[in-house]
Amino acid sequence: MAATAIAAGGPDPLFGLRNSFYLGAYQAAINNSDIPNLSPEDAIERDSLVYRSYIALGSYQLVINEIDSSAATPLQAVKLLAMYLEGSANKETTISSLHEWLADPAIGNNPILRLIAGTIFMHEEDYNEALKHTNAGGTVELHALNVQIFLKMHRSDYAEKQLRIMQQIDEDHTLTQLANAWLNIAVGGSKIQEAYLIFQDFSDKYQMTCLVLNGKAVCCMHMGNFDEAETLLLEALNKDAKDPETLANLVVCSLHLGKSASRFLSQLKLSHPDHLLVKRVSAAEENFERALQTVA
Repeated sequence: MAATAIAAGGPDPLFGLRNSFYLGAYQAAINNSDIPNLSPEDAIERDSLVYRSYIALGSYQLVINEIDSSAATPLQAVKLLAMYLEGSANKETTISSLHEWLADPAIGNNPILRLIAGTIFMHEEDYNEALKHTNAGGTVELHALNVQIFLKMHRSDYAEKQLRIMQQIDEDHTLTQLANAWLNIAVGGSKIQEAYLIFQDFSDKYQMTCLVLNGKAVCCMHMGNFDEAETLLLEALNKDAKDPETLANLVVCSLHLGKSASRFLSQLKLSHPDHLLVKRVSAAEENFERALQTVA
């Protein structure tokens, strides 16, 4: 998997496609994936990015149906991710298959397989298991995933070390910039303004996506600009009415503005019942009910 924007032989033919995927322009990535004269290796990467874009759009079954058992290892790994996300019935089987593949010396070190493993174990909130497969890095994307995992573990010191490695590989890489913004938001304080400027730069250069709009909105909320955050989040909602981060951020933003958040919360519960915010609200409601019963 090519790590930088310029490959040894000149411009990287997958640069635009990869960039669209990283910034959350999934439909654009799919629509612009017909790239001529790709090497076999680039063609596999192109297909894996396209299928991962379909997964990001929730089209799990399409990916499962289209990738057959003769496909290359990276594509098989992407199919595993689709099977894992598609539903709880597949989760145990998928995770045991994943462990088998990772233990196979012939394919266990494949960067896409390690990336998918990290993603799945991060979903499982098993961060130590995720890091077992991602920590060695090898691609900018694996280092970016490490940054996310360390931030989930509240270890911004380790996340910063990963960011430094990414900056040495390619300071201008979209994922390096994104990882920088995530770290700045986690650190907070004066770093929030820097994170905002990174997302602003993306919105100047590329098409506005839910990912970029949410990034800007989160920065605005940290800086106390809830009206601006709400405007950005409603724009994101226009792009994708079911985007979980947009709905979750709108719940938080509405509460700060003294507005009702119940509609956004209901939408989030319906479309993403496993979302962290939904779980937290449910736990709080259960605790409240228990407290009421004790009083009664």
